[in-house]
Amino acid sequence: MQYIYDKEASSPILKIEGENYKYLFRVRRKKIGDIIEFRNLNDNNIYYYKVVSIDKKSAALELIFKEEKEVLANRDLTIGWCIIEPKIIEKTLPSLNEIGVSKLVFIRCAYSQANFKIKKDRLEKILINSNQQCGRSNLMQIEFASSLFDYLQKYPQSFLLNFSKTYIDDKKDEIKSIVVGCEGGFSDDELKLFDSQKIVGFKTPLILRSETAILAAASKIML
Repeated sequence: MQYIYDKEASSPILKIEGENYKYLFRVRRKKIGDIIEFRNLNDNNIYYYKVVSIDKKSAALELIFKEEKEVLANRDLTIGWCIIEPKIIEKTLPSLNEIGVSKLVFIRCAYSQANFKIKKDRLEKILINSNQQCGRSNLMQIEFASSLFDYLQKYPQSFLLNFSKTYIDDKKDEIKSIVVGCEGGFSDDELKLFDSQKIVGFKTPLILRSETAILAAASKIML
């Protein structure tokens, strides 16, 4: 863990309970006098707290000092992801977060299954856990779009990842937003929304799963 998340971090006294208590005082065996780093993910500060008391189910920590320390990727990238099975999204999300994707917009595309429901609060919990591990100082933003057309109203300069002789490697410096399809790809009507020069692909004849494609695209653009 690079730090511990607590929405109350910045308070003069921090009361630790629940999962954070179990992790810090049963797993990590923290003791009175130890210094622990916290973030609230609403600012760029790391808050340093000293453990002053420990009870059976809670602990009290005192704020010692704070330090502004922004830890972000070197560029911004928004990815529109046509909705796939939520369990696969949840498994892929931490890797996208570590790569540094700024925003993930879930799109109800033509070939997205209607019964798939995305729970934003669950994704945010996964992102918080990922941030604690990789050190990222802000939360990836999560948004939703009812269709690819609606997504393009907000992100009109977006590229589309598909089979193409224009390779993502050659356009990566231009890409601020890119759309990745679900299983089955895109409908003809969806493809018509993009100029041919805005459609990019990989240098492979192999068909990638949606979660493989999104990680490959994010890595090529961000890293």
